[in-house]
Amino acid sequence: MKMEVQITSKDTIKPSSPTPPHLRNYKLSLLDHLIPAPYAPIVLFYPCNTDYVISLDLLRQSLSKTLTRFYPLAGTMKDDLSIDCNDEGAYYVETRVNCTLDHFLTKPDLVLIHKFFPCDLILKESAGTFASNFQVNVFECGGIAIGICISHKVVDGAALSTFIKAWSGAARGCGEAILPDFVASSLFPTSDLWLRDSSIAMWGSLFRLGKCRTQRFVFDSSAITGLKAKANLKLCPTRVEAVSGFLWKCLMNASEKKHGSPRPSFLTHLVNLRRRISHPTLENSMGNLLWIAATRCVVEHKPGLKHFVTEVKEATSKIDGEFVKTLRSDEGSSVMSDSFKEIGELGRQGVECFGFSSWCKFGFYDADFGWGKPVWVSSFGMDGSVFINLIMLNDTRFGDGIEAWVTLDEEEMNILEHNPELVEFASLDPSPLHIGESKPCC
Repeated sequence: MKMEVQITSKDTIKPSSPTPPHLRNYKLSLLDHLIPAPYAPIVLFYPCNTDYVISLDLLRQSLSKTLTRFYPLAGTMKDDLSIDCNDEGAYYVETRVNCTLDHFLTKPDLVLIHKFFPCDLILKESAGTFASNFQVNVFECGGIAIGICISHKVVDGAALSTFIKAWSGAARGCGEAILPDFVASSLFPTSDLWLRDSSIAMWGSLFRLGKCRTQRFVFDSSAITGLKAKANLKLCPTRVEAVSGFLWKCLMNASEKKHGSPRPSFLTHLVNLRRRISHPTLENSMGNLLWIAATRCVVEHKPGLKHFVTEVKEATSKIDGEFVKTLRSDEGSSVMSDSFKEIGELGRQGVECFGFSSWCKFGFYDADFGWGKPVWVSSFGMDGSVFINLIMLNDTRFGDGIEAWVTLDEEEMNILEHNPELVEFASLDPSPLHIGESKPCC
């Protein structure tokens, strides 16, 4: 049976209290133009809970209250530099899905996840479009999937987590509300679009033509421990560094087998700047506080896992407090421009690029609206003809593993998923119901 998602209602959810006039114009920061993707999308899957009734009215009411504090999310895109905080509200859709959640999660189709989102994830935003969009998908069993598409100009992964924590907390009736901070535009002010134009040119050089496919690789805690031991580093790598370095090694192997000879490559990794900036209120800050770590691997020798993990660790470690001070200084624009030029030139030379981003430790699995925590938190799959080699990392349900969503050339993906070393450490596209101690949903 083909899964169908039928819209039952469309609405806008307005904030419960009006936004004060002096907050009407929300200025975007310089770094809000770094990421070309229009949205930061995520889907939270909740099983039917016999102890609690999943109330759709509660979702609406709590969202309305939360939008009062996160007022730019209730506005519309004004231009490329600002959001009109006009209280137009968030676009809100409810649907019915013609299968049970258990049926879908037994073998989730990563491309069909697009159906759970309220808007097209590829189309660029235009003036007047909603800053935030939500879709509540109700399965036959009573389980739900909440699809969230918030403008990437307003949130990165950490900011998205802050909003979801606030919304779910409001739904549970938590007495202490999470208060967001809107300081990004003062930390990285801008009055023009030079960074957007430079970043578009850089990312554009990394796009490839062909046929891509997205696949999930799940590393449990014992596998990650094994990777750390195999890397044999005196300074113990983080989970993300170990998995990123290992995947980079496997990706280069797939590229070599496709092309018949080893090729040079480079890795980019988005780094959260919040803990690297000397500022007292960044934990709940909105906006994009991100920068790109980058490192190369030449093909003069065949490096082992230690080399790749070390390269990742050293590259991300360079994005420290002193580096952020430089970004915010008079030298910042030239440092940013030089970084873009270097990455863009490598892309134009045909050097393989693998772009990594991590949402680990952001706490998405703690999003309890009153009926329990999500059984799965997902990204989405791609199958287009224009793509970037992209690897998204997220926690597994119990926080000790990592789920890697890898989008790659289809031929290289076929090679990658049959790599014996990768198969030794990772499970290929396992059902979310069978990760950790998950139980059947419906």
